[in-house]
Amino acid sequence: MTDKFIALIPAYKPSQLLIDMLEEIKDTPLTPVVIDDGSGSEFAEIFEKAKEYAPVIAHEVNKGKGAALKTGYTYIKENFAEDVVIVTMDSDGQHRTEDAIRLCNMAMENPGALILGSRRLAENVPLRSQFGNTLTRFVYQISTGIKVHDTQTGLRAFSANLIPFMNSIGGDRYEYEINVLLDCTRADIPIIETEIPTIYLDNNSASHFNPLRDSIKIYKEILKFSASSLLSFLVDYALYTLLFIFTGQLQISHIGARILSSVFNFTVNKKLVFKSKGNTAKSASGYFALVAVIIVLSTFVLSFFVNVCGINEFAAKILTELIFFVFSWFAQHFVVFKKKK
Repeated sequence: MTDKFIALIPAYKPSQLLIDMLEEIKDTPLTPVVIDDGSGSEFAEIFEKAKEYAPVIAHEVNKGKGAALKTGYTYIKENFAEDVVIVTMDSDGQHRTEDAIRLCNMAMENPGALILGSRRLAENVPLRSQFGNTLTRFVYQISTGIKVHDTQTGLRAFSANLIPFMNSIGGDRYEYEINVLLDCTRADIPIIETEIPTIYLDNNSASHFNPLRDSIKIYKEILKFSASSLLSFLVDYALYTLLFIFTGQLQISHIGARILSSVFNFTVNKKLVFKSKGNTAKSASGYFALVAVIIVLSTFVLSFFVNVCGINEFAAKILTELIFFVFSWFAQHFVVFKKKK
């Protein structure tokens, strides 16, 4: 099993817990690799000790957990066999060695999947961890339609063939981990959860997660889509209003506004939201096919609200767009701008 299971440990200003982890790993099937994410000279002694157990790759300045993981993936790809399994572990003592090995074995059995060590968060979990995981879990499920119990776990395993994909995912700090889940879903990479014990030492005081700053980054991808859709809606609604005032025709105003605003929406979503590098013509054909479907369905719904329910034409337009916002998110995220493995 030598060099078959690689334990990648990103560390920022670690305590003695890092050395304790490495000591525990020493006589197991795990081969550790440590990333010093710009911890500074005051932590040099700890990393010197760490070098007795593992190679230590250092960032000169702090770049964030996502950047540290990518540095580690690149190092593993360049220095280990192609068929290794990687398990990421936090440096603060939250993860047991036996659980890391169990995840590695699961990754070997499922070489195209991402394996998550899922904590069953109980009453003794720090409040900020409970709140953060609950909120992220809810947002992730709403955004993808897939339920993942522990979206913030740092104990994750996968086979080395996924390294190029993992390195292509955006985000350098804590948002990287939620981006991994989002992009795996888009790329049809299975996500498999297995339960692990919940361990928090000293109320999780060793964590460097900033609830406000890092939560904003975590939800940024979803918020970008919402902002893009809001801008597109404002363009669409302004055109709809002008056309309706001049023509008095409900369907013509709705369809005309939808076609014109869709060009703006496609450009923004391809370049800024989903950052798709796929063939533009192929993406455009898929997007405008989606637009055609939405035009037909939304025209029917708009007409129903106005002619059957008696809702004002302008209020009905807003209600219709809200309904098709969710449908459009799913279709663009998983079909039109789907990320390749």
